[in-house]
Amino acid sequence: MSVPVILDDVTHRYGGAGGTIALEGCSLSVRSGEFAAVVGPSGCGKSTLMKLATGLQFPFQGTVTVAGNRVTKPVTMAGMAFQNPTMLPWRTTLDNVMLPLEIAQPHRSRLRKHRAEYVEKAELLLETVGLKGFGSKFPWQLSGGMQQRASLCRALIHEPDLLMLDEPFGALDAFTREELWCVIRDLHAARGFTVILVTHDLREAVFLADRIFVMSARPGRILAERTVDFPRPRDLEINYTQAFQDVVHELRGHIREARAAA
Repeated sequence: MSVPVILDDVTHRYGGAGGTIALEGCSLSVRSGEFAAVVGPSGCGKSTLMKLATGLQFPFQGTVTVAGNRVTKPVTMAGMAFQNPTMLPWRTTLDNVMLPLEIAQPHRSRLRKHRAEYVEKAELLLETVGLKGFGSKFPWQLSGGMQQRASLCRALIHEPDLLMLDEPFGALDAFTREELWCVIRDLHAARGFTVILVTHDLREAVFLADRIFVMSARPGRILAERTVDFPRPRDLEINYTQAFQDVVHELRGHIREARAAA
């Protein structure tokens, strides 16, 4: 089951009452099963939005709702992947992937008794992202792209209804990045979870998303919303079409305006 995510008139600041306002009057609604992307100028509050949607922080004003419930604690149904894979160096790739199972219920209670079942599931995920046979390797034995693939598996191992991606491909070379676009495209198609992707890469947003939200400069709010109606599944060749480039240029124009207004 996938879940809707709603931010309603959210304001958030850092450093107390006189601190920096990161978001102000920010509202957006992501539908169940939708792939949404959030783009905008650097420092506009994109990552803050992610933290609020997963209950890692709570807004000063406004409400955040996930699956119909107001967020007042960390959202356990969410999986997260970041630009830095943050793999634990003393654990094998397989054990890194299985880490959420040691934390999230009901998996935590079942893990010891059903470990073989979970290992099989983790190995299948690794195979899905092209890491078959690498479960016994340690993170330092993997390339950056391979670590990011493992990070995606870790975010998905507990079958989350919501997947939050915060610049997960930003540090990778262009070829590896596009490979992983296709991996997450196929995983979303197969599993139907809700996805919110934060990215600076407008091509990435247009290739992957159903809808794209453009944020203003700080304090962040939603400046524009763009539906991407290219049919799925999308092949990488679509990147070179004029229609695709037109959407990218439209988004770039919104961000240019946001910077000019800052």
